[in-house]
Amino acid sequence: MNATQRACTENFQKALLSAAVLAATQSMAQDASRLETVVVTGSVVERRIADAPYAIDAIGSEALRAGGAMVNLSEALARVPGLTINNRNNYAQDLQISSRGFGARSGFGVRGLRLYTDGIPASMPDGQGQVTHFDLAGAKRVEVLRGPFSVLYGNSSGGVISLFSSAPTTPRFNVDLDGGSFGLKQLRLGVQAPLSEALDIKAQVSKFEITGFRPHSEAQRTLGNLRIGWHSDSDRVTVLANDITQVANDPLGLTRAQIDADPRQTASVAEQFNARKTARQSQVGARWQHAFADSSALRESAVTLYGGSRGVTQWQAIPVATQTPPKSGGGVVDFDREYQGLDARLTFQFGRVDLVVGAAVEQQTDERRGFENFTGTGAAQVLGVTGKQRRDETNFVESQDVFAQAEARLTDGISATGGVRSGSVRFKATDRYLSNGNDSGELKFNYSNPVVGLRWRLQPGLALHVSAGRGFESPTLNELAYRADGTAGFNTTLLPQTSQQIEVGARWNAGDLNLDATLFQAKTENEIGVLTNSGGRSSFQNVGRTKRQGLELGMGWQVFKSLRWQLALTALNATYSDNFLTCAVTSPPSPCVTPTLAVPSGNRIAGTVAKSAFTELAWQPWAGQPTTFAVEWRAQGRTPVNDVNSDFAGGYGEASLRASHTFLLGQNASAGRKLELLARIDNVSNRSHVGSVIVNDGNARFFESAAPRNALLSLRYSAGF
Repeated sequence: MNATQRACTENFQKALLSAAVLAATQSMAQDASRLETVVVTGSVVERRIADAPYAIDAIGSEALRAGGAMVNLSEALARVPGLTINNRNNYAQDLQISSRGFGARSGFGVRGLRLYTDGIPASMPDGQGQVTHFDLAGAKRVEVLRGPFSVLYGNSSGGVISLFSSAPTTPRFNVDLDGGSFGLKQLRLGVQAPLSEALDIKAQVSKFEITGFRPHSEAQRTLGNLRIGWHSDSDRVTVLANDITQVANDPLGLTRAQIDADPRQTASVAEQFNARKTARQSQVGARWQHAFADSSALRESAVTLYGGSRGVTQWQAIPVATQTPPKSGGGVVDFDREYQGLDARLTFQFGRVDLVVGAAVEQQTDERRGFENFTGTGAAQVLGVTGKQRRDETNFVESQDVFAQAEARLTDGISATGGVRSGSVRFKATDRYLSNGNDSGELKFNYSNPVVGLRWRLQPGLALHVSAGRGFESPTLNELAYRADGTAGFNTTLLPQTSQQIEVGARWNAGDLNLDATLFQAKTENEIGVLTNSGGRSSFQNVGRTKRQGLELGMGWQVFKSLRWQLALTALNATYSDNFLTCAVTSPPSPCVTPTLAVPSGNRIAGTVAKSAFTELAWQPWAGQPTTFAVEWRAQGRTPVNDVNSDFAGGYGEASLRASHTFLLGQNASAGRKLELLARIDNVSNRSHVGSVIVNDGNARFFESAAPRNALLSLRYSAGF
């Protein structure tokens, strides 16, 4: 063997050894994360998932990266039982997310769930939120809390989704490229570095574009995130800033006739009026944690302060004739929002008892305007542009909360947790455009959300838990905007909905096999539902009592050293307990003052999914090699599109395939240069089905198509410096 051959052989051996070390490290990290995953959401202090007395899941960075282009939460969170998260394939309307049926009524954005990024709310005080600015590529994990303990997060907390970013440990930069079907393109650039022993910084910017599989569904998104961390022996400060601009066309939903004829078509009015949405958001937040001496009962203080602005302009496909009545707010929604908040808390330890007490205040101010979506008349008329003003008002929402939560270790195997959050949410609207009536008004709601839980470790690896709580969900600003009888003013007859929730669960860790099962029930009073939806004006009513009950099952099994199986199953029975009346859908839509359409008790709550499943088989065929092949399967049952249950989106099951490999580049493994490749094919069978629904749509355009077969190739290069 000559010198050149020996050098090549040595280099190959070094590369192979480095790959083996990397794969072993990844394998150990994955095993550790399965067994020792630490969560923060719902707890006084950090704790392992196995020790939490409530239903919670954590999705780590590996699953987020394997899920796709890291643009939408739906890519990876389908593996969480109890959570329905559907991609509308419509970037003008955000994802459709519900937890145990809470949030299912939302036609856009996210309602009924609380959203957080590193402890900073992504939900507004009125209960509506967005997830478009979530930096999935920079996330360490995403925690999903369901059930009674979510009520400790205040108003509209039917569930909690929290993203936690990772702190840099070594100087690195990354360049990510994504390319896929239907014009999907994404470039992501990032850099991170410890600047000193106490200071670190991490920055990332991405540009995303997609043409879409339906006409008029193009979208562009530019996202930037900055994280600065500083720490000393007793203090830790984290500063976060993000900025997003998104421009998206709106293909709208399809009627039953349209979805049956061609699920890839677009409603003609979408292009006729050039339906579209532009959104801009900037936010800055800081969190300061201070640790006190171990000899003190006061262990830690934490203060979170944040503020931001959001602006949205949306051109809707509302016919010209519908905008002529004086009550119309026009066909263009335009608002600028300023929001800010403060959360302060103290953590104590008294022997075997941990206690946290705190207070929070949140505010949002919206300068909301409405315009006609046309100019001119007759042959000179132009559609899909900003015309005459039809709305001009200031909306203000403020929430103020105090809270306390205690966790006590009663014995070595039994622990108890209890807490309460009390607060108020105040709404105020000042109308300056009075030609269509005075829509000014003011409302205030008070609430107290208590919760208790008990965890019992029967034996090592096996634990039971039970919890019960009372939840509160106020109407959002949009739901209060219009009276049910069509007159001007706030919808002062609309009450908040309250819920009584209980769950019983068990977790079993038998080494290679992990099981997590939960039975739950939630009874709600004064459930908020749609009364009428026409001409851009949606009014809401309380529809009485509802019941949500079901079963969640999660499983992870290391079948062989190289093969892992994951399973998530959900069964949900969400029904109305009382009869009520609603407005019938008319063509064309017309105002409805008196509801006449009967909804009988026992009907399913619109937008809820009775059965859903996710399963995955992941195979690492070569020991010591960072190569994975996986097959995923996702399925869900029929979804009612309206309260009368006159139509349903059909159930479906679709499979996805993925393959990934990590290449170590260069001879020096310590340099950390690597190239990660990911290839995915989703909806392998190219099945046509409904991906999500627009609940109680006034035009009967309930159905949003799921994407046909589509492919993705991702290249992610990173290196130390």
